[in-house]
Amino acid sequence: MAVAAVLLAALTPPLRGSADALGHAQATVDAAGADALVLHLAGLLAWLVWCWGALGLALTAASALPGLSGRMADGLLRRVLPAGARRAAALALGVGLGIAPPALGLAVVVATPAVAAAEETAPPGGVPDWPGAASAPAPALPGADVLPDWPQAPVAGEHVVVRGDCLWDIAERHLAATGSAPSTADVAHAVQAWWQTNAEVIGPDPDLLLPGQVLRPPTH
Repeated sequence: MAVAAVLLAALTPPLRGSADALGHAQATVDAAGADALVLHLAGLLAWLVWCWGALGLALTAASALPGLSGRMADGLLRRVLPAGARRAAALALGVGLGIAPPALGLAVVVATPAVAAAEETAPPGGVPDWPGAASAPAPALPGADVLPDWPQAPVAGEHVVVRGDCLWDIAERHLAATGSAPSTADVAHAVQAWWQTNAEVIGPDPDLLLPGQVLRPPTH
């Protein structure tokens, strides 16, 4: 979309000039001919199409966010783009995300020899590291060789948040597992209990759950 914007800026008349030309259509035709008027109109239409596509890409990316913001973006996306255009926007974002990491890796590979060459040409006797001599090994921290898994495996009764989860659904399923159909009041009370139990994990917004979070069931 950035390349398309650069091309439009280079190939189409300025937006202000196009607006003035279309606002005084007869004067534009008398002065420059009908072709100039068509050119200004085509330029404005091209910019409108570009804005429509940019909005669709932005809403497609925002629809992947968890919680209320993602659902609102998805609802707006369905109104802005038809189904085929939504699939095209998702494909474009996927291709971009697939190309970006390899390109970053290639840049790192290219930059590494230059950094190594700079280190080899550095004058000897530089400023030593602090603290102590360079030969003194750093003390090992207890448990430093143990790397925790992510996300950590939940124990019995805990719930690992996946995309699309909300506290209401989690609490309702947990109550239904006891064998009785919970009422709306029971679920609302359970949602508050889940939030209070996992306040340090969830944070101040109970509607914002992130995939990978491990939630403990309330004890009451």
